[in-house]
Amino acid sequence: MNRPKVLVTREVFQETLDTLARHFDVADNQSDRILNPEELACALADKDGALTVLTDRIDAPLLERCPRLKAVCNIAVGYNNIDLKTCRARGVMATNTPGVLDDSTADFTWALILATARRVTEAEAWLRAGQWRGWKLKQFLGTDVHHATLGILGMGRIGQAVARRARGFDMTVLYHNTRRLSAEVEKSCRAAYVSMDELLARADILILHMPYSPATHHIVDATRLARMKPGALLINAARGGVVDDAALIDALKRGAIAGAGLDVFENEPVLNPEFLKLTNVVLTPHIASSSETTRRNMALLAAENLVAALTTGKPPNLLNL
Repeated sequence: MNRPKVLVTREVFQETLDTLARHFDVADNQSDRILNPEELACALADKDGALTVLTDRIDAPLLERCPRLKAVCNIAVGYNNIDLKTCRARGVMATNTPGVLDDSTADFTWALILATARRVTEAEAWLRAGQWRGWKLKQFLGTDVHHATLGILGMGRIGQAVARRARGFDMTVLYHNTRRLSAEVEKSCRAAYVSMDELLARADILILHMPYSPATHHIVDATRLARMKPGALLINAARGGVVDDAALIDALKRGAIAGAGLDVFENEPVLNPEFLKLTNVVLTPHIASSSETTRRNMALLAAENLVAALTTGKPPNLLNL
């Protein structure tokens, strides 16, 4: 009996490949070269399943060329690289890896908050450039995080994890979400629900934690940036595209807001070069979930999704029910 064939589109951990190899014939890409759409379609043409990442676009043109494909399992909580509607129409199961990265992403959000508020990367670059000549009273004056007002736009699992960590900084926590949380969850997060306008007006530090979709595209645009405090900070470890990067750059240049910490960008990995000219922004390359333990768990969960999809037809994290 022929075993199902699967493709792992990017480099993964050996234990991930071993898990898949117990069930399937596995084609891997341990060289970690990004496959262009033509290469990806050719590689998937005779495959029953795929372990994918956010750089892999799974859309109608590709699926038309991959008639055997039954499951696409993303190593990510996000899935805007997958056309769920077309997958559903063609009977292709799509999955993601929720839960396993929540705490690591929340931790990294705090790394961005603190680095931005206290101008850590700016100060380090200045020191490395040999500019430090001694202590000064007004040197790299930053913003206090303790006792500040934290505004959270998007209060899912990660937003809630960030809110719980704010307790140690004795912060006021406000949030806005598509749905208000239960009273029990609000109490556990010590967070108060407010309107979008109130969130923007009151937050000293505004963090974003929502998926990217047409509904959230440029949810933070020039108009909403203008409603923020002049001394406020914007932190985005969610998805590129939820912020209008050009509008944010303009706001940072004019001092309309004090600073930003960004792990994600529009059109990444090609980011707007104007960001690189600014000193009041902390920039990291989409690494919010990148601890070794978390990335291993993400890859393993994606593999378990793929095994379940092709053996039982019931993967635990099915997106297109």
